[in-house]
Amino acid sequence: MSRFYITTPIYYVNDAPHAGHAYCTVNADALARFHRLRGDETFFLTGTDEHGQKVADAAAANGVSPQEWTDRTSARFREAWTALNINFDDFIRTTEPRHAVAVQSFLTKIYDNGYIYKDTYVGQYCVSCEDYFTAESAPEGTCPIHGKPLTEMEEENWFFQLSAFQDRLLEWYDATPGNVTPSTKRNEALGFIKGGLRDISITRTSISWGVPVPWDSDHVFYVWYDALINYLTAIGYGTDDARADSWWPSVNHLIGKEIIRFHCVWWPAMCMAAGIEPPAHVQVHGWLLVGGQKLSKTMAQQGQVRLTDIQPQALVAEYGVDPVRYYLLRETPLGTDGDFSLEALVQRYNTDLANNLGNLAARVATVVGSKCGGLSPAVPMDSVLAERAAVAVDAAAAAWENFQPHLALEATWKLIGDTNGFLEDNAPWKMEPGAEVEAVLGSALEALRIVTVLVSPAMPATADEIWRRLALDGTPTSVPLATATAWGQFPSGRAVVKGDPLFPRLATA
Repeated sequence: MSRFYITTPIYYVNDAPHAGHAYCTVNADALARFHRLRGDETFFLTGTDEHGQKVADAAAANGVSPQEWTDRTSARFREAWTALNINFDDFIRTTEPRHAVAVQSFLTKIYDNGYIYKDTYVGQYCVSCEDYFTAESAPEGTCPIHGKPLTEMEEENWFFQLSAFQDRLLEWYDATPGNVTPSTKRNEALGFIKGGLRDISITRTSISWGVPVPWDSDHVFYVWYDALINYLTAIGYGTDDARADSWWPSVNHLIGKEIIRFHCVWWPAMCMAAGIEPPAHVQVHGWLLVGGQKLSKTMAQQGQVRLTDIQPQALVAEYGVDPVRYYLLRETPLGTDGDFSLEALVQRYNTDLANNLGNLAARVATVVGSKCGGLSPAVPMDSVLAERAAVAVDAAAAAWENFQPHLALEATWKLIGDTNGFLEDNAPWKMEPGAEVEAVLGSALEALRIVTVLVSPAMPATADEIWRRLALDGTPTSVPLATATAWGQFPSGRAVVKGDPLFPRLATA
């Protein structure tokens, strides 16, 4: 058994959870569920980023303390992830005492190792980004991301000697070709490094809402340095270093492409400076852009629709949790930009879920009811579907392993299509009761059982419901993937139930 540690970025509490956050978190959740299914020891971390000037300003504007504000706003993300059936192992908040311990311990090691020094920062700063910009990166004095005027700042700061790690970072990239995927994003990170690295400010004196600097009480750590260390906090860095050491080599960061520089340049250099290995793997995903502009009544908005207008809870209320999860996983491959479109979601729902998976489950149960008295027949070991199922299992497992949920689901739906085609070719509804029809239906039931295991990382509630209707013991995830997907396990004599449609068709008008 191997270990798999996966993280999302911690989401900034001044944001409201939206479809972009959901895209990243659902992918991380499904990947974690696959690795648990495979039998790996798995740890899945998400959470919220709660320090910085924006938070302090928002709290003041709302007449509450920063802690009260973050308590209120962090809860929105927990609510969204509950709606999306996100099964995290830890939800970290950067205002927790354990995080202050980890941040101070980690950055003190960098300080003790001689890579932090005091100087005066003079330059331009974006409060929205919590980031500094040079004249070259923002020649017009406006933030290239938010389009807002930058603030001129001058203050005494402690600086991290990032420039000292340029050669070491290039050597690390050369020695670990799979450390950042996809390769296009890896090349982007290399471009940052080869373009020359400047030392960067890591503290503030102008605000107090942050983790205090242990060697200088007038300073707090800059929010990005505080935030990155959450990945170590959650596995015990600074409080249970043996546990941290055991999990850290298995870490996989899932991040959006806008934070490549922080995670693929700053963060590995920080780890080197603190005396630990850089993160094992960073998987970068693209942006979701709003495609079709039509919204349902429950999500109606005034004016132009933005991704940030589309809230996870509203999507789930309108379409159901598993259809939303399936759409987010299937429609846009990790690493590329994609359109988020309610029209496309409905199309996936009606085609993939209602017509294919839902129809397969219903027709098998119906014919078992009419030809076999509602009881499952024995599984023929020489069925043509046995080989097709084995191919689907291997392809889906390889795709999940390679951070390609869309291909894993494509392989699974190929087996669904093969099984539906097998039924069409044999037409068991036209057969007389007996050995021949039992062989066909035994094959179809076993293929559906394996499909149910394969869809469980993406659609856990649907998988559990199909399992229940098939009258199978345990759950689709009760045993490891290799055992669960071996052909021939469907027991005979189980009372198969059709039930209501799993996915009632949606109107497309």
